[in-house]
Amino acid sequence: MRATHRLLGAAAAVALAATTAATATPASAAAPAALREVMFVGNNWEGTADVIKSSGDFAKLGRINVVPDKNQRLTEIYLNPIKLIYFLGIRNGPGEGHDQLVDDLYSTPDGTALVASRPSFADVVSIDIATGKLKWRFPVSGYRADHMAVSPDGTRLAVSASTSNTVHVLDITTGAQLGSFATGDKPHENVFTNGGRYIWNMSIGNVETDLDSPLLDWTKGDRHITVVDTTTFQTVKTIDMRSRLNAFGRSDLSNAVRPGVFTPDFGKLYFQVSFFNGVVEYDVATDKVTRVKTLPKNPATSDDRTSYVNDSRHHGLSISPDGGKLCVAGTMDDYTTIVDRATLQEGTLVPAAKPYWATVSGDGRACVISESAADQVTAIDFATGQKITSVGVGDHPQRVRLAHVPAGWGG
Repeated sequence: MRATHRLLGAAAAVALAATTAATATPASAAAPAALREVMFVGNNWEGTADVIKSSGDFAKLGRINVVPDKNQRLTEIYLNPIKLIYFLGIRNGPGEGHDQLVDDLYSTPDGTALVASRPSFADVVSIDIATGKLKWRFPVSGYRADHMAVSPDGTRLAVSASTSNTVHVLDITTGAQLGSFATGDKPHENVFTNGGRYIWNMSIGNVETDLDSPLLDWTKGDRHITVVDTTTFQTVKTIDMRSRLNAFGRSDLSNAVRPGVFTPDFGKLYFQVSFFNGVVEYDVATDKVTRVKTLPKNPATSDDRTSYVNDSRHHGLSISPDGGKLCVAGTMDDYTTIVDRATLQEGTLVPAAKPYWATVSGDGRACVISESAADQVTAIDFATGQKITSVGVGDHPQRVRLAHVPAGWGG
């Protein structure tokens, strides 16, 4: 399968080169506007996105309102009894008493717009960075929008519609749907692989219930990975980690795959599962779980599974550009640590207040986490495992993504 990955990558490179040559901009045409690399931080409970530097001191540059149409959306919801039931269910369930106003977010390739999924409003919107106005809105099927992913070329957007067990794939510039596919129960994380040829979607099941005892695991629904060809939107493989975990001797672990990251060659997938303080390693070629790493437990963390936010003991994972280090957000254990991928040995446990996501800085030197309980993002050095700095942001930051804005944008 690794050989296939290389062939797919080579084919994609040839196709991209051919397309570039065929569509090259004439020398006389106007040059594209200069862009600045930044990070978007989605403040879920506040409905804003903070824009910070992508490396260095990660200083705050500005803020974008992600809900400029909030009154209009609320009016629609309160006039529709079914929408209102789901809206209040999100507030009292995954929202922990708050509306979920921005989950995931990216920029368009030209840096003119921010595109965000808004769980409580069950949609994806594009916000003009210059004017703050809506450019387009796509209502997802069902009643809640969740995690997104952007293709390597930045043109396609995959968004999970968690109550309809569907992933929509959109044109990021226009919001037009290019295709969709069915998933397991409660689709969550999406990852483009092999140069954008495939999408891996992870469904996490019914995390909104308190039926969290291992004896009641059957109530959590159908949880599996769906691998889809992005040219046809047809499923090419379904992976239920239940049998793989059982074969490895870890039938005690949930098969609800949470955040996951691939090695640069797409040969290994590392992922977190519900209720577990640790990381699982899966070999793509052999289709087997090959290692499981249990990370330290915070003595102050309750063993009561119903106290874990949406069943996620640990939620947030990134990998250094060279594939040598993992960064693990220990959400309910209030720490983040850098893990050596060769040995799976953790480093310093860096204290963090309910870290909810992990990504990589623009220069690749740091892991950047969101501390949702402290309203800040924190950078941790991949090489040393030590904290670099923290920057204050808005209410309940979750997703942090690399993005671009016009070079002269001032917030």
